[in-house]
Amino acid sequence: MSMDLTIGFIGYGNMAQAIARGLVDAGVVAGGRIVACAAHYDKLERTTAEIGARPLRSATEVAVAADVVVIAIKPYQIESVVGPIADELAKPDRIVVSIAAGWDLAKYRDLFGDKADGMHIQYTIPNTPMAVGKGVLVTEADNTLTDAQTRTFERLFEPISLIERVDTAHMNIAMCIAGCAPAFTDMYLEALADAGVKYGLQRATAYRLAAKMVEGVGALYMATETHPGAMKDAVCSPGGTTIRGVAQLEKDGFRGAVINAVDAIEA
Repeated sequence: MSMDLTIGFIGYGNMAQAIARGLVDAGVVAGGRIVACAAHYDKLERTTAEIGARPLRSATEVAVAADVVVIAIKPYQIESVVGPIADELAKPDRIVVSIAAGWDLAKYRDLFGDKADGMHIQYTIPNTPMAVGKGVLVTEADNTLTDAQTRTFERLFEPISLIERVDTAHMNIAMCIAGCAPAFTDMYLEALADAGVKYGLQRATAYRLAAKMVEGVGALYMATETHPGAMKDAVCSPGGTTIRGVAQLEKDGFRGAVINAVDAIEA
């Protein structure tokens, strides 16, 4: 059932668009209940039109119009764009959801000073599969939402994502796993499809097979919470084809390469 809220995006890049599309397609809010501003108004008009959202000219207009304000600009822009609208963000019924990497509650408190005491802020890290209702929303455990606002936040985002609450110290590593690893998985999908094409599959068929396989493995884990090692063992018959492939991945350092990729981000 559609929520009677206006959702405002300050910044309307790829991630904001993914969230907005997910909310509309899932029936959480109607397109006309979404407003957004961005640096390039002509482009904003085109992208908001795709879901029937309303383009606005400034962050102030978004903050005035919205019940939930999503801060979706680059981290370096926050002080100059969001700082001046502190009074509007501090309205008692306003919910502020930040998706700017690194901008946790403590940084907003530093930015807003005494005005932060009147604000209701939740720092999150989303990922792009929210566009199709299959996302993850890593959510800082420390926040200033009221109990009622927390329920509103969950009603808004649970239909399109797993809301995973994480302590502040571990938000960055959670971002790597949920927010950066989709790119790693895209590379894995592409590599599997390349292998399929190498042996004669049509590329579109190979992509569909690989994508559905990844979706299914994730769904199986979420349904059963079976250890991934046990799930792997279940399809590795003694002397069979799958265990040969697994052995080659081990020889090529597959798991180490994945861990190294995360290390490169965290370094």
